[in-house]
Amino acid sequence: MKKEYKYASIFFAIIAIGIISISYFYDEVDLKRNTTDDTIVSDKKFLRSSPELKEVSGYINTSSEEIKQMINGNVVLYDFWTYSCINCIRTLPYLTAWDEKYGDQGLVIVGIHTPEFEFEKEYENVVFATKKFGVKYPVLQDNEKEIWNDFKNRYWPRKYIADHEGYIRFDHIGEGAYKETEEVIQLLLAERSETTGKTLEKKNFVKLSEFEHAPIRTPELYFGFSFAEGRNQLGNEEGFSKNKVVTYQLPEQFREHYFYVEGMWKNNNDGMMLVSDSGKIVLNFKAKQVNIVASNEAVLKITYDGNLMSSEIRGDDVLPDGTVNISEPRLYNLIESAQEGLHEIVIKIENPGFEVFTFTFG
Repeated sequence: MKKEYKYASIFFAIIAIGIISISYFYDEVDLKRNTTDDTIVSDKKFLRSSPELKEVSGYINTSSEEIKQMINGNVVLYDFWTYSCINCIRTLPYLTAWDEKYGDQGLVIVGIHTPEFEFEKEYENVVFATKKFGVKYPVLQDNEKEIWNDFKNRYWPRKYIADHEGYIRFDHIGEGAYKETEEVIQLLLAERSETTGKTLEKKNFVKLSEFEHAPIRTPELYFGFSFAEGRNQLGNEEGFSKNKVVTYQLPEQFREHYFYVEGMWKNNNDGMMLVSDSGKIVLNFKAKQVNIVASNEAVLKITYDGNLMSSEIRGDDVLPDGTVNISEPRLYNLIESAQEGLHEIVIKIENPGFEVFTFTFG
């Protein structure tokens, strides 16, 4: 009998933990609402209104007065992004396509550019990125994370869709769910059209090729000491030393999913800056795609498993001779392979002042 009570207690404890976990997950992730449920759609008291867009650091493709007029009475997709984030970059073709396709039906897309790194706060850098990626819809700089916090957001990228009355009806974190997102756009535009008396033209879904991630891959690696807290994937035994210059030496063996540096490097809050005349970065990784976020003019010389990269795996920013020209602060694509696997990349730098922030993988 005691065993039965014991097992029953464990069973109900597991259920309780599950309920708490689901509640916590719902609060943290704001699970997508089922917009086809009439009770949810009609009962606005269960929906939250989209926060006011305040403390904006800069306006791109719009102004403070214009954005207020554009939002009023329209369906609004708020996209939280930052221009060096590869996951954000991959979603932009869909956003620009939806902007062109549904802009005349009452959809307004607002990019909320909340920077991850200091260089992403520069207005000129964000303007350059929007032009590069063909972003013509309004982009608001959220340098102090005021809008980010008002939305209770924690992720890049993240999309919220508000109906024409300003209630948030849909929420998606990360890449993907493009068809589902477009279905919500069409539904909310149809709701809006009922209030205006206009009949909407039925449109087919946007179809673009989606990036297929490697199922098992190296996680994002950060070079800044504050970003690396709790994950510390710097393999050198010297470790991080806040705001100090450290002379690093390479070990004889390298662990998977850890990066190693050689030379004198300044440890900054969000990255590492090369101080010595030359330096090196070594990484053993698993992925199909490798990107690096870097800044300050430099020429990188890259080898892949000890050899010059072939054209089949060479990233968009790598020249045939294996070099990468760092010209502005942004994400640089180093490797683009059809197959994932365990490989080694070695980056040699001959330019003091070069700064590196993160490795990202796909």
